[in-house]
Amino acid sequence: MSGLGRGINFGGAFEADGPPWPRDRHFALVRDSGFATVRLPVKWSAHAEAQPPYAIDPAFLAAVERAAATALEHGLDVVVNVHHYDELSAAPDVHAPRFLALWRRLAAHLPAGVHVELLNEPHGALRGARWNALLAEALAIVRDADAERPVIAGPAHRNVVAGLEELELPDDEHLVVTIHYYLPFEFTHQGAPWIEGADAWRGTRWDGGDTGLAPAAAWGAAHGYPVFVGEFGVYSAVPMPERAAWVGHVRREAERLGMSWAYWDFATDFGAYDPVRGAWHAALYEALTRA
Repeated sequence: MSGLGRGINFGGAFEADGPPWPRDRHFALVRDSGFATVRLPVKWSAHAEAQPPYAIDPAFLAAVERAAATALEHGLDVVVNVHHYDELSAAPDVHAPRFLALWRRLAAHLPAGVHVELLNEPHGALRGARWNALLAEALAIVRDADAERPVIAGPAHRNVVAGLEELELPDDEHLVVTIHYYLPFEFTHQGAPWIEGADAWRGTRWDGGDTGLAPAAAWGAAHGYPVFVGEFGVYSAVPMPERAAWVGHVRREAERLGMSWAYWDFATDFGAYDPVRGAWHAALYEALTRA
């Protein structure tokens, strides 16, 4: 495995509208419940200037730094990424200088020991050689600040396994490759209101077949990189028994193949934890943690 082990995403904490919510008790709960890693998705582009020098709002940066430091204090590994920078994927030549400026700032300020993930789900025009080149530039900036910080990078086409065919990485012994897994998409995202046509998918069943993760593990072995399944999950419109069956199957397969993982997510509409009841959804928690 990559060393990250079993993890969970704090979706909605720093990449959605509303105040950041992680508190000490959330990190303690995750640790005490058997998880080793917290992934913090962060929409930095909503909190940085649009013009040079592209400064990040100091209060927001401090909040993310505190969350990362708290995770480390609780003995957790922590991943901080650049999330939802869709403008970069749509117009990479326009937004690349801003993206690189963000990493120049973050590489110098995030606590030592934090894993940094360069960009969540590059897509659109940011693919192939264009993404490979920008990835290398961002990695070089991180390396100028810290030669040994763990860095996570994934393929274009939204980090799907098939995107690995286009991914080319610099020679770097502290790199981890990430992929995301939500297949069959019509099953995991049925009824999702942000996806046009998803209501028509309601009632889609999962047939219990192969996950398709094996090619990612093989790619990692062939290229010498550990693989981290940074996201996988099922939307809440799916009946709980079916959600739990899919989650357990994917989790076990990832572990069988030697890949670490982070479930999407802790407490939103994919969540394994119910913040109203203050308790884990038992079926999902068992799917994520039982042998």
